[in-house]
Amino acid sequence: MNAEQLHTPCYVIDRDRLEENLKVLRGVMDRTGCRILLAQKAFSCYAVYPLISQYLCGATASGLFEARLCHEEMPGRENHIFSPAFREEDMPEILSICDHIVFNSIRQLELYGKRAKEAGLQVGLRINPQISTQPAEHAIYDPCAKGSRLGVTLDEFRESVLSKLELLDLLDGLHFHTLCEQNSDDLETTLNGFEEQFSEWLPQMKWVNFGGGHHITRADYDIPRLERCINRMSQGYGLMVYLEPGEAIALNAGYLHTQVLEVQHHAGAMDIAIVDTSAACHMPDVLEMPYRPPLRDSGQPGEKAYTYRLGGPTCLSGDIIGEYSFDEPLKEGQTLIFEDMAIYSMVKNNTFNGMPLPSIYLKQGSDYTLIKSFSYADFKVRL
Repeated sequence: MNAEQLHTPCYVIDRDRLEENLKVLRGVMDRTGCRILLAQKAFSCYAVYPLISQYLCGATASGLFEARLCHEEMPGRENHIFSPAFREEDMPEILSICDHIVFNSIRQLELYGKRAKEAGLQVGLRINPQISTQPAEHAIYDPCAKGSRLGVTLDEFRESVLSKLELLDLLDGLHFHTLCEQNSDDLETTLNGFEEQFSEWLPQMKWVNFGGGHHITRADYDIPRLERCINRMSQGYGLMVYLEPGEAIALNAGYLHTQVLEVQHHAGAMDIAIVDTSAACHMPDVLEMPYRPPLRDSGQPGEKAYTYRLGGPTCLSGDIIGEYSFDEPLKEGQTLIFEDMAIYSMVKNNTFNGMPLPSIYLKQGSDYTLIKSFSYADFKVRL
């Protein structure tokens, strides 16, 4: 079908742009020998896993269901898993389908490390290098914030692991994840601190995992600096280096099409356009981050002739997508296209207010193919 036949609201995955991103990531792998994994928490539309598998080494999971998805839809590729705390009832299946498991605490390593090792998995421990590179407005995403529940500090490592050397013997690798939508200068800052703190034990390891948050496919990303960081670990310590970005894989490779339902005019106030997509339901990071999603052919408020506040159709008064300006007045029935909507959208959407879940289409060239559609039954079954 063509764009005019799409039923809104709907997500569109741009296969061509997705492949462009994958080629950039594959280039980093080829030049450095590192291994890059898809972080499914950001993007888990498995219809394109065959394409992703052609370029990347596998995926990483945040729990059993994502691990199962990788096992089923990326057969033969690496399947990594990390969780702040694992459930005992999940462990038999996790140990049967995963290749690598990363524990978040000494206690978790004590509980499950030996079993994982005996099951043939490579075992890692998440480190908190206590080096924050997040801007203040991203505090919710800072794993190095004071009192963080994520990772083991150097003092904890010395006190616990080194007093029980059998735990150190279980470890194949160390993992840190401190970034969110950041460039490689912040990675280098983190890596400097990590190496200073843990270099004593790196020769005993097989690998180091740099985690995610690397915006490698962004236009201004410093790839040479990233590759220097990778080579520093691989050449200096003989380590395999893993990266597990989510956003970089599908960055700017997806859209959310929506239709204007009504235009409201209020005396002395900004005009409002009600659209058939919801920030709360279909792009929750708009409220959680918060951030202003890019909208095709629009400008900042006041930049163009007509400015509107775009709102969703739910009862939440704060269901506001943002304020945008346009060259022409908006009309009922008009389609608007939000960009960069592949990441943290489909994986986070919900049916608050009984809102329908958007259909998912795959775009290649000018052709659109329906991947999945949803109905009332999908709303009802969740309850």
